[in-house]
Amino acid sequence: MKSYNYYLFFGLLYLVFMTSCDKDDDDPITPTPDYEIPSTYNFENVSYSGQLNRLGMLSEIKTYLATSRTMGQSLDLGKMRAMYSNDAANAGWNNTYDESKQLKNKTFENQQAVFEVLLEEVAVASQSQVEGSEGQSGVMTSNDGTKSYLIGEDGLDHAQLIEKGLMGACFYYQMTAVYLSGDKMDVDNETVEPGKGTTMEHHWDEAFGYFGVPTNFPTITDGLVFWGSYSNSRNGVLGSNKATMDAFLKGRAAISAKDLETRDEAITEVRESLELISVASVIHYLNESIANFDDMALRGHLLSEAIGFAYALQFNPSKKIDNAQISNLLTLMGGAATFDDMNLYNISVSDLQEAKNLIAGFYNLEDSVDSF
Repeated sequence: MKSYNYYLFFGLLYLVFMTSCDKDDDDPITPTPDYEIPSTYNFENVSYSGQLNRLGMLSEIKTYLATSRTMGQSLDLGKMRAMYSNDAANAGWNNTYDESKQLKNKTFENQQAVFEVLLEEVAVASQSQVEGSEGQSGVMTSNDGTKSYLIGEDGLDHAQLIEKGLMGACFYYQMTAVYLSGDKMDVDNETVEPGKGTTMEHHWDEAFGYFGVPTNFPTITDGLVFWGSYSNSRNGVLGSNKATMDAFLKGRAAISAKDLETRDEAITEVRESLELISVASVIHYLNESIANFDDMALRGHLLSEAIGFAYALQFNPSKKIDNAQISNLLTLMGGAATFDDMNLYNISVSDLQEAKNLIAGFYNLEDSVDSF
């Protein structure tokens, strides 16, 4: 009997041991990655000169478009088309850009024609020598006399649609849908090219380049452009500066450490943070549009900015709302889902309030909707 109990005891002990081992095998402990995430984007072998070229190009287009705010300052359509496609001989750039880089071929393909039409429309509107009004393009001045904008016959500020539209269909699209996609991320991460890093590292750096911030952002907020500038504007409510920069730093460090699980987490975080910046900007400009509704110069200008940021949302592959919901928002803000069919003279305050409440509800921002 002693012998039987002896073997029974050790048999049961063995089963417990083996069961414990099987459980560990099925649910292994994930080790903490052995690398540090830096506080600035000063990694080895980083290059995003093409992105800096395009940021500079859009900055010059923006400056040129702003000249139309003065009556009699007409815009040259040929020049603007050359700027869009980087035909340097006809663009008249103030700076020198790589001739192989351009905005047009990085714009979401089926939207390139949209911007060609917008350039034509703003050029035509700038020929007007009379004050803008319903059905008449021209420069309009705010009620207090301090601000003037070229407003189309439909009430739209086409310069804002071009600027904010390209921020979405080019920069935002490239950041969220192109460079952080599987096509650009599931690539070589072993062979280092001096000055550029691995192919995967380089693609991540190019996404970061479109953010428009210095490498030591957000400690330094000088020289911000486009998405970086709007991140900073919304930062007080969203905390978007640190959130977006931390995600970019996390992803780049993870790629260099071959930690692809963390890289994928960072991709999600970058997309979500940029989406919130765009959403908060829509709400901000809707708030401003409602507050200045009786001032058509300001309404046309501010509402065109809101429309531009809402339009951008469609290019994020991980967006929380679908294209039908985006079309509905654009229709509430502009009277139609497409720029060509919009007319801001037909919009009511209740339309704008409904759009504001809808987008805040989609993103659970009801408590802060009046803070942007």
